[in-house]
Amino acid sequence: MHCIWAEDHRVMPPKRGSRMDVQDFSLLVTLARTRNITHAAEELFITQSSVSKRVRHIEKELGIVLLLRSRQGIQFTPAGEIVLAHARTVLHEVNTMHRALKDRQGVVSGTLRVGVSINYAVYRLPARLHLYRSRYPLVQTQFVTCSSQDVFSRFLAGKDEVAILRGEHSDWIGPRMFLGREPICVITSKEDASRPLREFSQVTRHTDTEMARDITQWMKENRIPPAKSHIAANSTATCMEMVRQGLGWSIVPQICLAQFDGCVRPMYFADGTPLMRATYLFYTAQAEELPQVRAFIDMFR
Repeated sequence: MHCIWAEDHRVMPPKRGSRMDVQDFSLLVTLARTRNITHAAEELFITQSSVSKRVRHIEKELGIVLLLRSRQGIQFTPAGEIVLAHARTVLHEVNTMHRALKDRQGVVSGTLRVGVSINYAVYRLPARLHLYRSRYPLVQTQFVTCSSQDVFSRFLAGKDEVAILRGEHSDWIGPRMFLGREPICVITSKEDASRPLREFSQVTRHTDTEMARDITQWMKENRIPPAKSHIAANSTATCMEMVRQGLGWSIVPQICLAQFDGCVRPMYFADGTPLMRATYLFYTAQAEELPQVRAFIDMFR
């Protein structure tokens, strides 16, 4: 046998900075299949000299001899067989990638991470989420429900691509979508409908700074002193049940009151302005570039 591109087939130290690409891998696999330089060149629509030149370049980059030539055709050296095996693996992975990308054209997939305020998650989100999942079953959805302030903090920290939260959060200057606004209400049981609020307990729950400030202003303007006794509840649902049982009065957003059977009174400041609560969908322009995020946002439009 005689070496076609080198005078011996000793393994030389590999060169640094190899620039082999997919075309090189395809060339090697074609040479292995045809066992003939002329046939490989014809199949790849290039000249024989181009084949020889490219093989010499690969050998120089890798510091090895790839091929031997005899009357029976070309033969890969042991080092060349190693390169050939990896070339086949790379081509297989590239072809698999292209098939997967082709199969996914027009298909929305990926992961969607959303932070949602508790009340919206309970009373509005389930129907929306059901619709989204039915339309985009390949999307992995990750929803976290917590207070609006915690949702906002998670969003600013980059933990979620989308945030659905209540309140204005005027320090956010990025894109937002207005989802709605509803009154904040005082609720009592039917039996306590005419009873002055100052005469019985208040059922309270933790709320964010903005809402707490508005409630304090409302109580001051309406001359309602702090209750002598109160019950601290852990959720809006607990507040409503306590009120239903006649244990006190409470302040809750109208979004929660569809099934409440007590007395509901919207709250007004002294100048007649209603105490309202807005809900927004926050996102970033960068996140909107993701198909699964854009599909979620578009569903609300």
